Amino acid sequence: MRELDDDLLLDEDAGRLVRPYTVSKGRTAPTARLDLLSMVCTTGTVPFSRLDSEHAEVLSLCCDPISVAEMSAHMRLPAAVIKVLLSDLVECGAITSQAPDPLADPTDRSLLEALLNGLQRRL
Repeated sequence: MRELDDDLLLDEDAGRLVRPYTVSKGRTAPTARLDLLSMVCTTGTVPFSRLDSEHAEVLSLCCDPISVAEMSAHMRLPAAVIKVLLSDLVECGAITSQAPDPLADPTDRSLLEALLNGLQRRL
């Protein structure tokens, strides 16, 4: 996979030179049901060579389970665009997705402490 040079895609004054809607080919609605807390992970069945550069870059970040929100931050793209790209990868079998437990409380103190501890270990 060819790594994209951030210097080619960013301009100090103008910001990102490739507009988000061009990355998703103008599409705004994902075909797979994903929310910001959905976890995605690669299946390892689709070679990077079959994908365009944006999809390949997203797939490279899915080697370990990652949330849609985290993917959006890594890619510096709006979550709506990331959801479209991830939907494409779900459809072709390159990744799997798992929605969060609908009964889980996102304000659960023990869950938030575990998340904070995990983030501190990574930093």
